[in-house]
Amino acid sequence: MRGKFITLEGMDGAGKSTHIPDILAQLQARGVEVVSTREPGGTELGERLREVLLHTAMAAETESLLMFAARQEHLSTLILPALERGAYVLSDRFTDASYAYQHGGRGLAAERIAQLEQWVQQGLQPDLTLLFDVPVEVSVQRLAAARTPDKFERESADFFRRIRDAYLQRAEQFPKRFRIIDSNQPLDQVKLAVSAALSEL
Repeated sequence: MRGKFITLEGMDGAGKSTHIPDILAQLQARGVEVVSTREPGGTELGERLREVLLHTAMAAETESLLMFAARQEHLSTLILPALERGAYVLSDRFTDASYAYQHGGRGLAAERIAQLEQWVQQGLQPDLTLLFDVPVEVSVQRLAAARTPDKFERESADFFRRIRDAYLQRAEQFPKRFRIIDSNQPLDQVKLAVSAALSEL
């Protein structure tokens, strides 16, 4: 039986990565194999491309092409084999991030991303996408207190507003797979919302 594909999305500072250990524990407690991964990254080649993407200035088109190159490798060597053997795959970001960052943030035409999406994914979509959402001001405050920022995290508040808007538009477009998690709540409340979304699977 095919496994389930769960993705975590949200702009930088939304707090999604904080919840990965809890999500892993909940899924493993149900007796399923869980593969945890991230984008860009997840494979040896993907991690090398991640370093380039996060720390090198480039055109929006180049950024998108490299993201999807990493994603193709990710799918063919890790995600699809895991799903085919019945494992659950938990990915910190996937293609919705391309629509949010390269389309919303950078202004690249959504049609360009859709063409790459169809070519690389051949119709594959996550079974569940948890969108961790916070006001832009909260995101900026959290990033200011975090580690040394990468090139995306150094962007302006307007950049993050466009990203947030693009994410919310994606959630409205695909309501069956998206669950919006208010990540500005107390941590315990966020964990309850995540648990409720997972229970739907």
